[in-house]
Amino acid sequence: MGDASRKNVMLIITQDTKQEEARFVREHLEGAGANVVHLDPSVRRDLGGAEIGPDAVAAAAGSTIADILALGHEGQIHEMMIAGSIRAAHEFAAHTPIHGILSVGGSMGTALAGALMQSFPYGLPKLIVSTMASGFTKPYVGVRDIAMMNAVTDIAGINTISRDVYRNAALAIAGMAKGYDGMPVSERPLVLMTTLGTTEPTTRAIRQALESDGCEVMVFHSSGVGGPTLDAIAAERDVALVLDLSVTEIIDHMFGGLADGGPARGTVGMARGIPTIWAPGNADFIIGGPIDAAQVQFPGKRYHKHNPHLTAVRTDLADLERIGDRLITMMGQAKGPVAFFTPLGGFSSHDSTQGHLYDPSLPPPFAEHMRRSMPQNAKFHAIDAHFNDPAFAQAIIAHARSLLGQPAMVAA
Repeated sequence: MGDASRKNVMLIITQDTKQEEARFVREHLEGAGANVVHLDPSVRRDLGGAEIGPDAVAAAAGSTIADILALGHEGQIHEMMIAGSIRAAHEFAAHTPIHGILSVGGSMGTALAGALMQSFPYGLPKLIVSTMASGFTKPYVGVRDIAMMNAVTDIAGINTISRDVYRNAALAIAGMAKGYDGMPVSERPLVLMTTLGTTEPTTRAIRQALESDGCEVMVFHSSGVGGPTLDAIAAERDVALVLDLSVTEIIDHMFGGLADGGPARGTVGMARGIPTIWAPGNADFIIGGPIDAAQVQFPGKRYHKHNPHLTAVRTDLADLERIGDRLITMMGQAKGPVAFFTPLGGFSSHDSTQGHLYDPSLPPPFAEHMRRSMPQNAKFHAIDAHFNDPAFAQAIIAHARSLLGQPAMVAA
């Protein structure tokens, strides 16, 4: 299509309500050197001119615009157009490369564009201009690398603010598309790992050691999105090893903390048979909100005000045993090698002699609880060290190397 030397940008915008904006964005994309593939999921009327028009979207959903409108329910109509848009976009991309995706829309258009963009691979430039961008964006972004830009004004004509927003978005996606060179291919074994800043010394040492062995190590911040992102990558890529070393998102799902990773957090890789090493990093605390709210939600606990918005709420032995039981159940369902390493000297920097939630009486009985109940398919290791001590890192590194087929190395 068009000039083969120009990059192809898919533009998602409904012309039945936003024809003026669609024309404006298209002109700036083309002016920036991009070929435009306009996917128009309009349902009120087809104004023509789109490379993938409403009828094509409906057909990709196995229907027609008339039949979709006959559903008589905007939610069901929207679901059909989302399904059709995703299928039509991938059918197009199967024969013509797409180098970037840009959408402009309100809540309905953003929901459609977000679902479509989430179905495309990491690395492909994706940008949403939306009236929803300054609020709750998680449903639209999911665990993908989607950028959102605040539309500022409603998407209703071109004014002195919206003109600049749309132009900047067009120039941004055109520039990203120009630099996009397709999905990278790596020959290195892929290792996925979770962490927080409170366990960073050990996870950094592990990352550096495995990178020196020739592995690609991706690290994810276990703050509610990082772990689910790890799981999504484990579901679709060839992963050599998972190191789930921060259990915050599992704890917060169990106890109502802010970093809830959902009920399936940590299970995807093991269900695929990916070798997995677990450690109870950050098991010493639940993440609560501002301290006043945390004290109400979690009464009778110890608290550490991490910042004005987050409070670390100390777990007790009963909490730790509940956490352990959840991990034991998960590990028992693993279809590949699985191991559990637990430190006897503390679970994070908060649970250390320099921390505010230190309790040296808890790691040993937790380790004993885990040892007694560990499923037969899982290897158990209790290490007489703090989580952030080099000895703990080295123990995990040695086992990771054995799972990766690397020779064990003695620390200098």
